Amino acid sequence: MQKHTFQLTSEFIELIKLLKLLGIAEHGSEAKMMVDNQEVHLNGNIETRYRAKLRAGDQIKIGDEIEIIIE
Repeated sequence: MQKHTFQLTSEFIELIKLLKLLGIAEHGSEAKMMVDNQEVHLNGNIETRYRAKLRAGDQIKIGDEIEIIIE
């Protein structure tokens, strides 16, 4: 499993922006497809919002392959 830690520089970051920034998705459309396919879990729940506001302490999992911790 790939593990990433992301340090916030503002109050929050939107989910699809984070996926693009970390290189998990090359384009916004790819990030949206991951959400549509219910591959993205936020704090243990399937996330359906493309622009979910991620804050410090949130955990994102994409399938069984990628884990992201927001600090």
